[in-house]
Amino acid sequence: MQFAKRLQPLQTNVFADMDRAKAKASALGQKIIDLSLGSSDLPASEHVIAAIQESLQDTSTHGYLLFHGTQNFRQAAASWYKSKYGIPVDPETEVLPLIGSQEGTAHLPLAVLNPGDFALLLDPGYPSHAGGVYLAGGQIYPMPILAENGFLPVLEDVPTSVLAQARMMVLSYPHNPTTAVAPISFFQKAVTFCQQHNLVLVHDFPYADLVFLEDEEAPSILQADPDKSVSIEFFTLSKSYNMGGFRVGYAIGNAELIRALRQVKSAIDFNQYRGILNGAIAALLGSQNQVKATVETFRKRRDAFIKALDKIGWQVPTPAATMYVWAKLPDHWISDSVGFCTQLVEKTGVAVSPGAGFGKSGEGYVRFALVHEPAILEAAVERISRANASFLV
Repeated sequence: MQFAKRLQPLQTNVFADMDRAKAKASALGQKIIDLSLGSSDLPASEHVIAAIQESLQDTSTHGYLLFHGTQNFRQAAASWYKSKYGIPVDPETEVLPLIGSQEGTAHLPLAVLNPGDFALLLDPGYPSHAGGVYLAGGQIYPMPILAENGFLPVLEDVPTSVLAQARMMVLSYPHNPTTAVAPISFFQKAVTFCQQHNLVLVHDFPYADLVFLEDEEAPSILQADPDKSVSIEFFTLSKSYNMGGFRVGYAIGNAELIRALRQVKSAIDFNQYRGILNGAIAALLGSQNQVKATVETFRKRRDAFIKALDKIGWQVPTPAATMYVWAKLPDHWISDSVGFCTQLVEKTGVAVSPGAGFGKSGEGYVRFALVHEPAILEAAVERISRANASFLV
């Protein structure tokens, strides 16, 4: 049986690879502490669950949901953006519901790229960004993001020959996996760059609220491009509202891009169950106290985990955002993050994600997801410290 060539670059996936390693370690008797996947262990708010439960009793919600039936959700998303970022948004032309923001990042390249066109992606970056480009037949130009540059790409380093064939740039800050936060000045520079080179500017924004800096928020790309001249942003309720399993997000931005993505979406799926969108409306328009509590929970976990690592001699910078710790490996593991992670789960039962799985420039790092209570995070570090003495030094 023959399959399409577009599947060839999708043979490996960082999460699938670690899932196999976890299964092997578990079969050998290890009790797994899984810090490899950024799936929040916190519950959705009670008022969100109540809205979904109420919808279940309404049989009018049980049918297919087309675009015009999502009007209330689109209005809620536009209202949330206006309140949070001061950006007016037209819910009819500038908002599109998504089955998780990953639907948007994976499908937008189908609307923007022709075979052979380049997309400029962060390296390291989230794997689905590359997957969407490959499915569209595009080429990837990886923009290295390094610690010495604050994990921001150097736009001037993109070759002219690549820019001549490029059609889109994908950014994502606060950044997974490096935890970096981009200032508004960088976004303004990126908007100008994309305007000059006729690029679509895509911003994946799942960690909008998970920022630990005092009196400082992560900027939206639309604050740098208030006219929405080249930009589209993807937001998900997975992180801020602990609704990962509900698969609800939306695209917001340039009306032409929204319309093009809607055309792709209409060929592939409808929308979620209306009750889930009713829960999302309750999340966006209701009390935001749980969002604050979620941020504080991850702040405490971050602090406990960093302190525990420091005690065993593994010093890493304190993340300013997200639900991760991006840790540089000891020198003798610096070129084999996959080997480190594989041996770590085999020896200790602690599962983490290898930096190489996020791109070439991620090699030499590992990503820890802070998806357990502090006591479990500290137990994970204790297991690492009890491993073979040569393992970390």
